[in-house]
Amino acid sequence: MYRASLSLLAALSFVPSSTSAPTASSATLLAAHYTGKLYTLTFTSSGSSGSLAVSQPVTGCGSTPAWLQLYPEDKTLYCFDESWMGSGSNAAYTVGSDGKLTLKASGKSTGNSVHGLLYGGSDGKGFAATVEYSPSTLTTYKMPFSSSTKALTTEKFTMSQKGPNSRQDVPHPHEALLDPTGKFMLVPDLGADLIRIFSIDANSGKLTSCGSGKTDPGDGPRHGQFFWTNKNSARPQILYTVNELGNSVSSWTITYPSASGGCLSLSKLQTLSTYAPGTKGGPTTKAAELRAFGNFLYAANRADQTFGSQKDSIATYTIDAATGSIAWLEAANSYSYYPRTFQINKAGTLVAVGGQTSSNVAIINRDPTTGRLGSLVTSVVVATPGRAGEEDGLAAVIWNE
Repeated sequence: MYRASLSLLAALSFVPSSTSAPTASSATLLAAHYTGKLYTLTFTSSGSSGSLAVSQPVTGCGSTPAWLQLYPEDKTLYCFDESWMGSGSNAAYTVGSDGKLTLKASGKSTGNSVHGLLYGGSDGKGFAATVEYSPSTLTTYKMPFSSSTKALTTEKFTMSQKGPNSRQDVPHPHEALLDPTGKFMLVPDLGADLIRIFSIDANSGKLTSCGSGKTDPGDGPRHGQFFWTNKNSARPQILYTVNELGNSVSSWTITYPSASGGCLSLSKLQTLSTYAPGTKGGPTTKAAELRAFGNFLYAANRADQTFGSQKDSIATYTIDAATGSIAWLEAANSYSYYPRTFQINKAGTLVAVGGQTSSNVAIINRDPTTGRLGSLVTSVVVATPGRAGEEDGLAAVIWNE
C-alpha cells in the first residue's frame, strides 16, 4: 500500500470534456505559493496545444506553504509551512472532483518545515513527520491535525564539524522520505552530508536512529527517489539522491535487515553531475527536485539559464533496469526560472514544472519511450514572481488525480 501511494502521487487522470471536441481532455493540478496561498489549476489540452486556468486561492497553510503531499485514495491534500518566524502551520484539505480545495483542519507547527508526509498507524497515516531546515530538526505529530496539535517528538541533529561548503554550518535536513515498506524513514541532510536512517514504530510513531549513508564532502543531499531492479519485490533495491550543493545525483544500493528489528543500510554506487560531461553549473546554480519514472531519472537545475534568459534545465539520465546504474542522456528546457518543483503525469506523457522565481507552471511534452522532454504545451504565471535566490514565488506544483 505504501508503494502504491507513492506512485499515485505522480498520477494524472484525463477526463473527457463534454463541451470540447472528442480529442480534448482536461486535468487539474495543485500549486502552493510563498504568499501563503494554494491554487487549483485546470489544464485543458487538444492535440498538441493546451491551456491552464488558475482558480481563486485558498489559505490556511501558514505564511509560507512549501510542500504539498497528496493522498488521492481519500482525496486529501496535506500542506506544510516553511515559515521561519518561530512557528508555522500544517494543514489538511479536501480535494473536490473539480480540484477545488476546502480546508479540513490545521494545526500549529514548530516552523521552518521544508518537507512533510504521513506515516505509521494502522493505515500509514497515523502520524506526520516534518523536517526543519534551520532548526536542524525532525518533528513528529499525532494525526489528525487540529487546533490543539502539538509536536509529539522533536529530534535535534548535530554534527562534529562544519562542511566544506559555507552553507554546511549546521545540519540542514531537507526531506522526510518514507521507505515504500513503511518501516523506515530516510532524511537527506544537506548540512551534514548524510542520509539519516530511522526505523519506524508504526503503533507509537516513534522514530529510532539506526545509522546513515555518507555522501561525498560538499554534496549537500536534498531529496531522494526509490527504484526497483526487481519489479516483483515490495522492497526497492536502489535509492537515488539529488545533491543541491554538488549539483549532482547519486545512486545507492539498499540492503534491508534479514530479521525484524534490524536496520536498512545504504552503500553508494555512483555520483554524476547534473550537467553534461565537460560542463558544469555556475556559482549560483543549485540542483533541486528529483524524479524517477520508468527507466529514466530527472533532476532540476536552478539558475543555470542553459536555454537562455530565465530558462533553466532539467537533467535527464537513463537507468539500467537490471543494475540501477545511471548514464547521462541530455539537458532539457524547463521553460521556467528556478525550477524548484516538477512532477510527471501517470501516463508519462507530460511534465508539470514549477518555476519558483518565474512563478510559472509549465506543461512540457515527454516521450514515454525515449524519456526525452520536448516542447512546451502551455505555461501560466501563478500569483507574483519571486526574486532570484529568495524564499518567494512558486513553492510547489503536483498533478491531481
